Amino acid sequence: MSIATSPSTLPPSLWAATAPAAPPTPPLAGSRRADVLIVGAGFTGLSAALHLAEAGARVCVLEAHEPGWGASGRNGGQVNPTLKHDPDELVRLYGAARAEPLIDAVSRSADLVFELIERHGIDCQPVRKGWLQVAYSPQHIAAMHARAEQWARRGAATQMLDRNEVAARLGTDAFAGGWLDGRAGGIQPLAYTRGLVRAAQAAGASVHGSSAVTSLERRGTQWHATTASGASVVADQVLIATNGYTGGLWPGLSRTVLAANSFIVATAPLQGAAAHAILPGGETASTSQRLLLYFRKDAQGRLLMGGRGHFADPAGPADFAHLERSLALLYPQLGPLRYQYRWAGRIAVTRDFMPHVHTPAPGLTIALGYNGRGIALATSMGRHVAARLLQPGADFPYPVTPLQPIPLHGLQRFYIAAGVAWYSLLDRFA
Repeated sequence: MSIATSPSTLPPSLWAATAPAAPPTPPLAGSRRADVLIVGAGFTGLSAALHLAEAGARVCVLEAHEPGWGASGRNGGQVNPTLKHDPDELVRLYGAARAEPLIDAVSRSADLVFELIERHGIDCQPVRKGWLQVAYSPQHIAAMHARAEQWARRGAATQMLDRNEVAARLGTDAFAGGWLDGRAGGIQPLAYTRGLVRAAQAAGASVHGSSAVTSLERRGTQWHATTASGASVVADQVLIATNGYTGGLWPGLSRTVLAANSFIVATAPLQGAAAHAILPGGETASTSQRLLLYFRKDAQGRLLMGGRGHFADPAGPADFAHLERSLALLYPQLGPLRYQYRWAGRIAVTRDFMPHVHTPAPGLTIALGYNGRGIALATSMGRHVAARLLQPGADFPYPVTPLQPIPLHGLQRFYIAAGVAWYSLLDRFA
């Protein structure tokens, strides 16, 4: 299972095995001048680069590995335009004047993903048939239907589903009910990432892999960045967009998030009538548990299951056994399943379960922390950050907050292990 790779080689996964070839992103060489330097070539950085370049800005993107090496190339491929907090809760937290623009930006985030795919001809197997959130226990259905109603009041296409309706859509009678969010969908995320690279390059942005930024300092009114190879960029503005793989480039930043692992398994393509009865409409799905499971089928009919794993990167198939057991319990009619791929990636979890935007120094913006909803939210964040960089006084829907390191962050392995154990216990009681 464990395969040695060079620092810039993509870890093995279904997405790495099936994505179109990557566009050339050679390491940065020499010195470069840019209006905006972006550190990190994931969804946030590439979306920002595309929108900035389309507006005429000189953009340079530096990625330590290969674009899509991090969570952008390793997630479950679900495009979900939601936050952990429901709309009415956001209004209570921020007040209607601040919350409603945020809710609107989140609600439109999936639209942006599918618009970019169509406009730039990105070959990433897009399917937009909605997202099913389902619950095992009847006691959770009222809260889920309330969530659906809150989004429906704001124009989202939602449906409240009872046990029989969920069973017909999922092909299992394990759930008591749920709701359908018609805005959502699924994609091949690494292919989407590579499509964003091509689109950004076509708009004039330069994107460089194997170009880890080792120093970043402000001199006068400009930022000076140096890579591990000694190449350099001078820029008026900098965007750091490193999310779950944030290191020590900016002091204290890595301590503002918990880098939790999300593990995923993919079966061989399913065959037969039983296989066709599972998610026949093409929806994606996840459970309402604290330690949620998320699942879908890909374009070739493979069944994917993802969920939280331990803090350490997986060492072998045994580390994925909890996901395989979950699939067996959901779909016993499939019998023994053959798994073709097992992989993991890190998501950035914030204390308040909100995306974080920071501006700790003049000309420096940091955006990260999507709590497992990165495809839609990070793509949207990139566009909005680009607009803010182009016009600093423009309306910006996301809260901008000071850097606030999580106390005792060095114990994050303990935090994550304890949280997984505690939430697992609560889910069992529920």
